[in-house]
Amino acid sequence: MKLLTKKPISVLIAQANEEGDHTLRRGLGWPSLTLLGIGGIIGAGIFVLTGQQAAVNAGPAIILSFVLAGVICAFAALCYAELASMIPVSGSAYTYTYATMGEFFAWLIAWDLILEYGIAAATVSAGWSGYFSRLMNSFGIQMPQLWTNAPYDFTGSELIQTGAILNLPAVFIILLMAGFLVAGIGHSKVANNVIVSLKVVIVLAVIGFGVWYVNPDNLTPFIPDRVPASGGEPGKYGLLGIPAAAAVIFFAYIGFEGVSTAAQEAKNPQRNMPIGILLSLAICTVLYIAVAAVLIGLAPYQTLNNPAPVATALAAVPGLKWLTLWINIGVTVGLGSTILSLLYGQSRILYAMSRDGLLPPAFSQVNPKTRTPIWGTVATAGLAALVGGLFPIKILGELVSMGTLLAFVLICLSVLYLRHKHPELPRSFRVPAIWFVAPVGALGCAYLIASLPVATWPRLFIWMGIGLVVYFGYAYHHSRFHERKLAGAE
Repeated sequence: MKLLTKKPISVLIAQANEEGDHTLRRGLGWPSLTLLGIGGIIGAGIFVLTGQQAAVNAGPAIILSFVLAGVICAFAALCYAELASMIPVSGSAYTYTYATMGEFFAWLIAWDLILEYGIAAATVSAGWSGYFSRLMNSFGIQMPQLWTNAPYDFTGSELIQTGAILNLPAVFIILLMAGFLVAGIGHSKVANNVIVSLKVVIVLAVIGFGVWYVNPDNLTPFIPDRVPASGGEPGKYGLLGIPAAAAVIFFAYIGFEGVSTAAQEAKNPQRNMPIGILLSLAICTVLYIAVAAVLIGLAPYQTLNNPAPVATALAAVPGLKWLTLWINIGVTVGLGSTILSLLYGQSRILYAMSRDGLLPPAFSQVNPKTRTPIWGTVATAGLAALVGGLFPIKILGELVSMGTLLAFVLICLSVLYLRHKHPELPRSFRVPAIWFVAPVGALGCAYLIASLPVATWPRLFIWMGIGLVVYFGYAYHHSRFHERKLAGAE
């Protein structure tokens, strides 16, 4: 059946070994891969979602939400690491699904990843705009609201106009990060490494200085009583608030997946890819839990439902007000690296899809000088800039989390399939206790999906419906693998 045509493993291995001016350049070692992952992970999760979800869903138990999300994400990361060591080719979950479950499922997950990366970049850009405006205000520069707010918002299911013209800073930061990517992986690698280093220093400063001002009273009760549905969100507080918050903050963990999209630009990918994936996730999980504990300890969690909860918590403590300016600077710079990582991952997925014939050839054209996919980067940045400039940050965060969780479910199942169907393939990294880790990872992600608001599902169905139209209108008729499956390759 053509819809279930699989991309032969032998073709994937051959693509991993391609050389030439029209292929991607292998220039990333494990330190750069780790920083790429950290750059994508540390962002809106620490600087925005921690405080908001504590106030909205979990209370001080947001700490447990990060532990829950981190554990489930770790199971998925182990599966990613094995697949990346086996198939060091651009495309991430799309490529892995193509080899295991077939083209149709690969298309669905790729369309899902377009939502995950492109719209996530737009979401983060809207958050960056808010921090940038506050930073300018601290220097006495008043940013005009007509050009720093989104012109559209949602009230329930109704699209309304806010009176603004365009969120210009959101557009600017996306185009700036896209410029680094277009200039070449070497330039963007240096920029990302510098930005990530600064961001980690700022995070460590919050933990190091803030821990001395933690008020234990702010952590009590650790799990607040559940609020009735009529008085708040259905999952607000109580034990159910913990997974409800974990499902939303899962959005903050998608950055490690960006490492897997860099497989074809990694030096010695069989060794360096697992290191980059697992190390970046481990570092960021520890930082997330530590920041959550300090943040909730500095200020009552009810006060943190705003666009800058970290700055709010620091400002509530007289001895830490001096740190607020530096936090605003660090967040403004740091969210830029998150956007860079997201744009990078999306452009490489478009590159892989185009190489397989599922998208027009322009998306797989590589600049012979910089060895970067120019049009894929431009298209991704254009979409993200448009959405980030027009819509506020709150609209698509939950939908991006759902997209991420769906991708992780398929990755966990893909590892099981390959262990059963292709046990002979070389694996420089193997998931320990695979028959426990992979099923628990898939079930854990499914559980978090069920914890998301019900209103998220119709939005996902609309997006996937558009994807089906594109698939049957173009991709199905241009696939390179419908008629040339290799004997014995499945």
